[in-house]
Amino acid sequence: MAVRELTALCEEIADCPNCALARTRTQTVPGTGPAPADVMCIGEAPGAREDATGEPFVGPAGRLLDELLASAGLSREQVYIANIVKCRPPGNRDPQPEEVAACRGYLERQIALVDPKVIVTLGRFSMAAWFPGESIGRIHGRARRVEGRLVMPMYHPAAALHRGDLRPVLVADFQKLPALLASPDAEAPFAEAAEAAGPAPARAEAAEAAEAAAPPPQAPLL
Repeated sequence: MAVRELTALCEEIADCPNCALARTRTQTVPGTGPAPADVMCIGEAPGAREDATGEPFVGPAGRLLDELLASAGLSREQVYIANIVKCRPPGNRDPQPEEVAACRGYLERQIALVDPKVIVTLGRFSMAAWFPGESIGRIHGRARRVEGRLVMPMYHPAAALHRGDLRPVLVADFQKLPALLASPDAEAPFAEAAEAAGPAPARAEAAEAAEAAAPPPQAPLL
């Protein structure tokens, strides 16, 4: 039932006219993966390759995401992958608040159908949908319960392609997922572990530079 409803939702997204990105996209990139799924990874917006293929996280960032999932004992086939914005912003610019808002209802419906135990946000824009005003350098790798769901913010894989020192940080964060899935009510120890595993305070500011500027605060997603 969920798979059929997701298929229908993707068809609806394909014809979406809700913002200016509808005039510049090649095609929409709704998301891929099973439903239900224990883990849902949510990035920021499609890039040029995603716009051409209609698939999320292809190219170098997608290959790194596959490696990160493998480090946690997961595969792409087990995880639902989507973005907060379903169309490519021209020139791969940052998604605008009105574009995020236009896709918000679609993402909420995807989350309800996938019903993940853990949502992994990838990048600042995705993180801000649940943790407005927060710093990804401070809270990455911490699982928090928001509106009944566990949400773990992480750096975007593309950031690690530009800053090699973020790769082990991402690996360490992804490797927390198996234990979190096994004990989904035990998020507090992961917050403590994140403090130990994350960049030292002196380096956190530099790590922040690998991500795009934080968006304006948004209300948490349901």
